[in-house]
This record gives sequence, C-alpha cells and structure tokens, in this order.
Amino acid sequence: MCSGNKVVISWIVRSIGFVGMPSFMSSKTFALCRQRSFLHGPAVIRSDEEKENNFLGRVSLMDAALLLEYGWVLLVLIGLEGILAADNALVMAVMVKHLPEEKRKKALFYGLAGAFVLRFGSLFAISFLVNVWQVQAIGAIYLLYISISHLLKRYVFKKEDTHKEAKQSGFWPTVLKVELADIAFAVDSILAAVALAVTLPATSLPKIGGLDGGQFLVILAGGIIGLVIMRFAASMFVKLLKERPSLETAAFVIVGWVGVKLALYTLAHHDIAIVSEHFIHSGTWKLIFWVVLAAIAVCGWFMSGKKQPEGTQNEQNNSRERA
Repeated sequence: MCSGNKVVISWIVRSIGFVGMPSFMSSKTFALCRQRSFLHGPAVIRSDEEKENNFLGRVSLMDAALLLEYGWVLLVLIGLEGILAADNALVMAVMVKHLPEEKRKKALFYGLAGAFVLRFGSLFAISFLVNVWQVQAIGAIYLLYISISHLLKRYVFKKEDTHKEAKQSGFWPTVLKVELADIAFAVDSILAAVALAVTLPATSLPKIGGLDGGQFLVILAGGIIGLVIMRFAASMFVKLLKERPSLETAAFVIVGWVGVKLALYTLAHHDIAIVSEHFIHSGTWKLIFWVVLAAIAVCGWFMSGKKQPEGTQNEQNNSRERA
C-alpha cells in the first residue's frame, strides 16, 4: 500500500503530524511511511522554503537598491533646487530693494507667494512644460532681457538712467517683474528636476502629470524643500545686499547664465534640434554650468566688498579733498 500510494500517504502522515495511526493502515505500513516522510518530507519542505526565502531576499534587495537610488537622486535634487531657489530669492531681493521698507516686505511676500503657486502649478503641468518649447523660449528670453538690461543700465547708460530709474520703479510694476521672474525660474527649475528624475527606474505607482508616481514624488519633495530655502533666503539676501550693494551685479550675471541654460534647453528641443539633446543632458554641460555658476558667485562675493558706514565714507572723502 505504501509503495502504491507513497505520495498520498506521505501527505496524510505529514498532515496528522504523526500523532496517531490511521485505521486503514497496518502498524508496519504506518512505520514505513513515517520513516519515508521523515527522510523525504522535510527535505521537500526545506527546499520550498529556501526557494521562497531566496525570492523574498532578492525582492528585498531590489527594494533596498531602488530606495537607495531614489534617496540619492532626492539629495542631489534638494541641492539643485536649493541653489535655483537661492538664485530666485536673490533676484527678488534685488528687484524690491529700492522700495520703502513696508512696501518692500509686501512685494517680497507677493513674490514668494507667486513662487509657491507657480512651482506647485508647474509640477502638474510637467508634460506641457517639457514638450512646448515656446514656454521655455519665453522664460529664457525674459531672464536674458532682465540680466542684459540691468547690466547696460548700470555700466553703459548709468548717467542717463540715474534719475529715470528712480521715477519708474513703482510698487505694482515691481511686483509684476518679480512674478515674471518667478515664472521663468519655475520653468527652469522643473526642467532641471525632470531631467534628473526621469533617469530613475519606474515604480508601480500611478502616473501624475505625465510622470511615474515615484519620480513625481521625488520632484515634489525636492521642490517643497527648495521653496522653504527660498522663503528664508529672500530675507537674508535683502540684508546682504544692503551690506554689499555690488553683489547685485553678480546676481544679474547669474540670472543671465540661467537664461543661457534655458535657451540651450529650448534649442535642444526635438522640434528645433539646433543643439544636440545629448549634449544638454551630458555630464560635460552640467559640469560647465555649475562651475561657471560657482565662479560667478565667488567672484561677485570677493569683488563686492562691504558697504562702509556713511560717516566713515564722508571722512575719507574729506581727507582726500584736503590732500
């Protein structure tokens, strides 16, 4: 009986846990089947358990690797968004600095509120911002315009525009300029974040805004942290510009450089294809961009110098006149 129904009886014996002998078996048959179950059953069970454990181990390793990859990209993105947010905050600080204290705070508040709304809005319009090159072009042109116009006014037409500039700068025109700058920086920020996030492997999460759910969450987290940095950086830069007024020039050079980057993104769009798309996403271009950006910031800092108190400056002017 045992030899004819070895598998069935072995299963029965394992199921009852060897507590008692079934009525249809003789004691000899039960003993033989129990012996065979001890010899073969546990080995089969162990083999199945090992396979399951190996599979679970591989899955957990894959999950751990995925989490590490997402975590690393999130850290890089936080740094990237932090730098772009600081640039945006610096531009806002420069644009509102001529206003009286009370109006300056209001303009800064509107600028920050606009930046928050635009950054969040751009997250849900990722596919539109990535695919429509005209939006990228408008952002690039505006950033280049405010950079070049400021530098021309400061260094080329400074004598003609000294009185003119003071009359032109009202509260609402300033707020409008700040909001337009926010739009351009929001486009640049989202393009940089998407370029980084799309390199991540896809997850099982549903798509949001044309992106994989996991990739979207990484961009969202980086964007929120960038906005928090901007909130505190804007006030800090307003104070810093009072101490180092010449830092304003470096700020507008940085704006122009970000405009160049956005212009290259536009020219690399598949509908235009003047610049190679491979180049714009290559490590070479990224290295060039960040090295130049850091060089502008460092040179601007060391060349700006601290503003001297008015009393000290007057004394120096008087001593020069006496000499």
